[in-house]
Amino acid sequence: MQSTSLPAPILLAGPTASGKSAVALAIATRLGGEIVSVDSMQVYRGLDLGTAKPTAEEQAQVPHHLVDVAGLTEPFDAAKFVQLASAAVAAIQAKGRVPVLCGGTGLYFNVWLNGLGDAPPPDPNLRAELEALPLPALLDELARRDLATFDEIDLQNRRRVVRAVEVIRLTGRPFSEQRAAWPERAPALAGRSFGLLRERADLVRRIDCRVDAMFRDGLIEETRRLLGLGLEQNRTAMQAIGYRQVVEHLRGERSRLETIELVKVRTRQFAKRQLTWFRGQLDLDWLEVPASEAPDATAERLLARLAQPPGPRP
Repeated sequence: MQSTSLPAPILLAGPTASGKSAVALAIATRLGGEIVSVDSMQVYRGLDLGTAKPTAEEQAQVPHHLVDVAGLTEPFDAAKFVQLASAAVAAIQAKGRVPVLCGGTGLYFNVWLNGLGDAPPPDPNLRAELEALPLPALLDELARRDLATFDEIDLQNRRRVVRAVEVIRLTGRPFSEQRAAWPERAPALAGRSFGLLRERADLVRRIDCRVDAMFRDGLIEETRRLLGLGLEQNRTAMQAIGYRQVVEHLRGERSRLETIELVKVRTRQFAKRQLTWFRGQLDLDWLEVPASEAPDATAERLLARLAQPPGPRP
């Protein structure tokens, strides 16, 4: 059939600062591919430094999709991602090019592979009730009714906590069970889904260097400008690590140095949660990346593994 001749996508996931964007760029360059960003924050125009968005030069080297596709005040969710990502992948394949889906938003990978699951749509009345509750009360209910989700969710991400409790109340079932009920991914992507792993000390060093560079390049100034464009009204964007802490700094809650250190701590915690999520929810072929290895070399190893027949995951 005609569809079987289309270039199959490659999936590349991993925790923040693992180097996946540079590796994806090298892969797409070698294969004549195009990159589809799987990042819930890079979709927003203006959120540049804090999301490590690909530069203009990188986007000129290889076409990128799902970057800067939403205004700061526009809603964007997993359903919108599936719609746009599916269209982007089809358009790339229609040109005979390879789609390289790269990012760190595990939920977006899962819904693109497996659909949106059985979770009900938001209920406006219940949502308003939950949003009026203090965060400790929401966390207490989540811990009592769904300890699995409580153990892996960002406890400071009020929007996600509200959604988890909302689904539990609407269905009477744990949020984690409903995600676990998603079907296994399509066999056609076996052997084409990869994750990058680094030693903990190396990842921490890379995170610290990235955060220092973000502040040096003007993250505080970028955040101040975005506040004038409605950043605080976008509950999703305000959850982005870096921006939330800088907004608190601009309110006078902590010093610049304290803010930088807090962003580093929050990013390390986020990377740990990402890794736990990817290991538990996606069937990835993991590549360990030495600290000294260049992205081109990692890409070569990944492509060599891609040429091998699918086998059992380690």
